[in-house]
Amino acid sequence: MKIVLLDAHTANPGDVSWAPLEAIAACEIYPRTPLAETVARCADAEIVITNKAVMNREIISALPKLKYIGVTATGFNIVDVAAAKEQGITVTNVPGYSSPAVAQLVFALLLELTNHVGHHAQTVSSGRWESCPDFCYWDHPIIELSGRTLGIIGYGDIGSAVARIAIAFGMNVLASKREWKSAPPEGVTAASIEEIFAQSDAISLHCPLTDATKHLVCDRTLALMKPSAFLINTGRGPLIDESALARALNEGRIAGAGLDVLSMEPPKDGNPLIGAKNCLITPHIGWASHEARLRLIDLTAANLTAFLAGKPVNVVS
Repeated sequence: MKIVLLDAHTANPGDVSWAPLEAIAACEIYPRTPLAETVARCADAEIVITNKAVMNREIISALPKLKYIGVTATGFNIVDVAAAKEQGITVTNVPGYSSPAVAQLVFALLLELTNHVGHHAQTVSSGRWESCPDFCYWDHPIIELSGRTLGIIGYGDIGSAVARIAIAFGMNVLASKREWKSAPPEGVTAASIEEIFAQSDAISLHCPLTDATKHLVCDRTLALMKPSAFLINTGRGPLIDESALARALNEGRIAGAGLDVLSMEPPKDGNPLIGAKNCLITPHIGWASHEARLRLIDLTAANLTAFLAGKPVNVVS
């Protein structure tokens, strides 16, 4: 049996180990794989592991030995799961591995928007404090989270982790999800998406990307937000109409945004959010803590082990 890892550098740039997978079978590891080389590299493989390397219908159809595709991520839209199912190929993903890391980044972004730590640290480095006539200074409003309202759209593993941190900060939490099978936990109030946009001081997006949620943040929903409110997106870039958000930021209709994802990654020249007023953008790092990537590799190996034992888990095909 042969395992091919198509884009290993993404999850492991060299600081963790592929040993859990290498213990299962021989691994052929590629840091990155251009689309044109995917079929050649996977030709003799029964098992393919991918993060963002595309496995489309054409590629899947050209790989008759392929039995299993393991996606080293929660999202699996890079695989044509319908084509895989037609070929009898099992596709799995890894849900939940990054919840603590992403929840932490939500507040890293929100705290930078409310406390401006990076900005003020830079002014100290540039000598401004040394020349200040007073013992302190600040040139942006510093905003307490306690007593304010956080709206969470998508109350799954990550959304609930974000809620727990928000409650610890003393925030009120509004949350929406497709279906509440039980009452929300203490400190969390179920709300509609419209209520969340209208009532929240900060909104954090954690819903899946579907036809219904694409451009959930648009001119209409942005118009519902308070001028003092912040928007955080560590979910999927296309949840936001980027031109609409850029206009709202540049016109001061909302106070700021913290984004870890964009509609195209890496972004191309001309993305309207790069350089927009009060817009912080990080390069899709929410999932990438050392601990999260260790969990990712362990769970990827566990998925494959379960498949080989005839009891597959986390199947998405």
